[in-house]
Amino acid sequence: MKSDLDLKPQKLNTRTRTVGPDLNHWYPVGWSDGLKPGQVKNQVLWEQEIAVYRGDNGDAYAVEDACLHKGVALHKGDVQGDELVCPYHGWRFDGQGRCVGIPYVDDSNRLPKKCLRRYPLKERYNLIWVFPGDPVLSESMSLPDVPEYDDPDWLIVEIPAHFNVHFSMVNENPLDVFHGHLHRDLQGWYNPVLVSMENDEDTVKAEYEVTFKNGWLPRILGLTRSKESEVKKRIGVGYYYPHCRNNMPGKSNYYFMRQPQGPMSTQSYSLLCLKIRLPVWLVSVVRKPLSRILWWFLIKPFLDQDIDVMESEQANFHRNPNRRHVEINPVIAAAQLLTVKKYDQYLQLQDTRLQKTSNNKVKT
Repeated sequence: MKSDLDLKPQKLNTRTRTVGPDLNHWYPVGWSDGLKPGQVKNQVLWEQEIAVYRGDNGDAYAVEDACLHKGVALHKGDVQGDELVCPYHGWRFDGQGRCVGIPYVDDSNRLPKKCLRRYPLKERYNLIWVFPGDPVLSESMSLPDVPEYDDPDWLIVEIPAHFNVHFSMVNENPLDVFHGHLHRDLQGWYNPVLVSMENDEDTVKAEYEVTFKNGWLPRILGLTRSKESEVKKRIGVGYYYPHCRNNMPGKSNYYFMRQPQGPMSTQSYSLLCLKIRLPVWLVSVVRKPLSRILWWFLIKPFLDQDIDVMESEQANFHRNPNRRHVEINPVIAAAQLLTVKKYDQYLQLQDTRLQKTSNNKVKT
């Protein structure tokens, strides 16, 4: 099949690998079941240090990871009840960031009125989500929708990964179906063809047609049947800023949720939803062990190859950020433009808010 879309050199934005994320979105910072009552962990969202802890009441909280007193990292302390206690002098903070106790101060009226920064937090899909931007905007921004998560007909495989690369590289990877060549020894796909593409202010979407050879892996995933030598399938990909997903209708939906930590560090929490041909009662029994097996023996080998080449790309960019690159996939060019545009819009909004705050101070 020949695509109507021309694969030719595309105009790239050289700032893509240097911009930050639009922080006015929800970002995952860990698996919910990985944070037990009484635990506190350090998480980083674009160079913001955040202490995420779960109180004895089972609720999770996120506050800045620096005590008001000396700036000591609060994740080095412990949780007492539903409060976070600094390891240095024992100052106590509640989930709203308020100082609620100092061991050597008896009068509560003498406690500092200043609060730690509190981050809006939600838990869904066994993920802890934090909103690192303007908290006023947190209620108007929605989490990614994963309708398969609570559907017993779907098997959910949780996929953690860390990349020592800029988040834009991580997001471009699932959009670039042409990189099947990398996975040729893992019964991956081949002969990819870009069939369609569309983009708007917030998304980049495309559809590819790919071919799978018959083998144990495609058969497990229900892509081929025993008598077929190969089969062609459509893969839809989408960059729904700031996260990505792809799907094969009726077979799988893959959700890629990113935690941009810094210019060369990205944590990823992905959910692979597989429509498997097993009775619902059996799926509920084998869900956890089957998902772990699929993760270790099916998904991780692909992911390790992706990590290796992306970290090579990042290393070369770090050595020579002015090197000119050639891209012929319009999907990647559009994704890069969207990444830069979102960051510029975020900066513009920040400048507008700072200007309004400055003007109000002058008036008062």
